[in-house]
Amino acid sequence: MLDCMRKTRKSKQRSPARSECVVHRSVRSSASSNMDQDGEVNYQWDRLHDWIYCVCVVTFDLELGQAMEEVYPPNTVLTEEDKTNICYLAFPDSNSSCMGDTQFHIRIKLCSSSTVMSSCHIAYNNTCPVFLRINPQFLFGFVYFRQIKDQSIPRGYFQKSVIILTRLPFISLFSEICSIIAPEYFESGLKSIEAACHEINRWQPPVPGDTLKLGLFGTVIQSQIPREFVTYVNSAGITMNGRAMPPLFSTVYDLNVFESFSCIIHHIHVLWELVLIGEPLVVLAPSPELCSRLVQALVSMIVPLMYNADYRPYFTIHDSEFKEYMTKTKSPPTVILGVTNPFFGKTLQHWPHIIRLAETSGSSSSNKQKLKRNSSMTFFDAKTGVYTHYKPFLQKDKNVIKRLIKGMQVKRPGEVQTAILRRHLLELTESFIIPLERYMSTLMPLKKNISPYKSAPRPLPFNPDDFIASLESSGPHLTSSVKGNWEGLYRRFFRSANFSGWYNTRYQSMAKKLKVLQLEALSHINIQEWLNGKEEVEVVDMILKIKNKIEEIDNEDLHLNEITQIQLKNRLNDVILSLPDDLRNIINIS
Repeated sequence: MLDCMRKTRKSKQRSPARSECVVHRSVRSSASSNMDQDGEVNYQWDRLHDWIYCVCVVTFDLELGQAMEEVYPPNTVLTEEDKTNICYLAFPDSNSSCMGDTQFHIRIKLCSSSTVMSSCHIAYNNTCPVFLRINPQFLFGFVYFRQIKDQSIPRGYFQKSVIILTRLPFISLFSEICSIIAPEYFESGLKSIEAACHEINRWQPPVPGDTLKLGLFGTVIQSQIPREFVTYVNSAGITMNGRAMPPLFSTVYDLNVFESFSCIIHHIHVLWELVLIGEPLVVLAPSPELCSRLVQALVSMIVPLMYNADYRPYFTIHDSEFKEYMTKTKSPPTVILGVTNPFFGKTLQHWPHIIRLAETSGSSSSNKQKLKRNSSMTFFDAKTGVYTHYKPFLQKDKNVIKRLIKGMQVKRPGEVQTAILRRHLLELTESFIIPLERYMSTLMPLKKNISPYKSAPRPLPFNPDDFIASLESSGPHLTSSVKGNWEGLYRRFFRSANFSGWYNTRYQSMAKKLKVLQLEALSHINIQEWLNGKEEVEVVDMILKIKNKIEEIDNEDLHLNEITQIQLKNRLNDVILSLPDDLRNIINIS
């Protein structure tokens, strides 16, 4: 991984744990020097919104409780329900043990109508890995909460949070950005947020494949946004698209997954299965920092698959969706929740899978057997562990677990432990995906059967039984040493939102590929030969078809090379020129 080089800044407060972005710090610049001097009110924030939605400040009001103090830029669209949800998520449920500075992140479902993506975000989604795509219905919030004693305040404590809201799922990057902006705000007030927004408004748009060098308050943050075609190599040297990639590197999304899983490392394989098949999970932790990190680590377990169900890194009883998630009249929804309020320990007893992080959780090799919940257990007397009746389909890879436990004992660096765990999870996931990809390739119609004169064919439907039959010759056993009931796991996966999301994405990709192949075939036809003996109505119909197909290239984001596009336009002109002058003029006008 890339080395992390920092020049740390002096601070009166305890600095929180940093992300894995590469950071080069220089002398802090004055916040006011980043402000525009012309005082324009109608400042254009297009580039700012490429990166962040807005910055909020939430304070504690003796009469109102948590209250929204600032939203910047001021014209940001947030409904009252959005603001209420943000306010309650901005503070830990219990502040008594959160003295100093605390960082965590949240994910909220927007109640406002502003869920239409910008052209920048549409372009980003078209080339980024599927697991990093923007979901326009959700915002990520990166929270920096400060609590210090202050006798000048009636309550006796200063309690305030700075929250950066963004559509981009760049966990490590925005954690770092928040850790830079928030202390500046606590020192200099709103003008520092304004200055930060002006600086971010000069950043280049987020483009997958780019190495970022982002300036902020005299700091240069370096990281990388992965591209769509980058995949991870497994131990057998097989990739999804035949490409090998360099060793794992630091990206905008990197997580210290080993730190999150260290106290439940024996259960890593059952957790991978539960996330893969989209089972409801609740993480009960003593702090929002711990629960948000673990929830995000769970979601990342199935990379490069996208987790298609809902998840909330930190969730409170005040959330507008609280009643929906807590109902006992139906099965729990497919969601991963991170909670800290002890109330959830009683309310969520009916949930099938619970991860408990106790106050004393640490990197321990104890608790080797998977714990099972029962109705007589008092949840808050329970130790750290995974409580579930789920019986995994696959066996544990004991060698990996032993290697990680040995690493704890010899105090192997956390970065190395994380690399080992990430590599294993990636190999396990890709071994699961490769047979699915191979089978999907058999559903593509043959290129020789694509007619330039007809609509592009569609991929054949997915048949689960046919796929299962293919496992004997091309199953996960070819790339993974993990034993177990792979067939049963696939059949359970087929009933999950993760399969639906994966299949829909792959189907759309294949459908686009077929359209491209049909357009390429159309661009190479001998149009003069086709025109022989054709009636005018047939010629006009062909003109309309070619025009529609040219429009589809941009509207459906078909990756058609420039030469083919020029050839298509030439075919269109050839057909138009074959018409009589009067009809040709009508066609050109239309």
